[in-house]
Amino acid sequence: MLHSDPVSPRSLGADIRALRKSRGMTLTDLAAALGRSVGWLSQVERDKSDPSITDLRAIAQALGVPMSLLFAHASAPADEQGYIVRAGARRPMGSGEEGLIEELLSPDLTDDFEVVHSTFQPGSKLPTPTLRPTQELGYMLAGKLDLTIGGRRFTVTQGDSFRIRNELHEWANPYDEPAIAIWVIAPPVY
Repeated sequence: MLHSDPVSPRSLGADIRALRKSRGMTLTDLAAALGRSVGWLSQVERDKSDPSITDLRAIAQALGVPMSLLFAHASAPADEQGYIVRAGARRPMGSGEEGLIEELLSPDLTDDFEVVHSTFQPGSKLPTPTLRPTQELGYMLAGKLDLTIGGRRFTVTQGDSFRIRNELHEWANPYDEPAIAIWVIAPPVY
């Protein structure tokens, strides 16, 4: 489906452009990684051309995001697009294999940050520590979560908040109930 507004901030093309720029990639860089022309990629980013599922898979891989984030670009009613994300229309992120279920709360990825709803299942743990070139703030809505940030260990509970600044971090929920957090991440990484 082609969009009539080529600069729509709520479009799949705009999200691809925002993700590409947040990774410091030029159109030429991403086009080369995809084995496609710069012109084709430019048209995709401007919603003048629709990528195939194979293209979406390659774009997601080149940008280091789960394909579900690009593929599940749910459409909201026209008057709500870019403004409202209904609870039942959140875009899922990732596979949930690690016991982490994430949904995008932001209407799109064109802001300087993204907001994510994260549910950490009981007994789940990040398999390896992660380092991202981001600033992140988390707020605990429910449950308890064990965090290691820059080598320091913490346990956060409902009402607590935490910050991660481009630091090696990991999480674990060894507890019997889900831990639920809202994350603000800048720049967008998903």
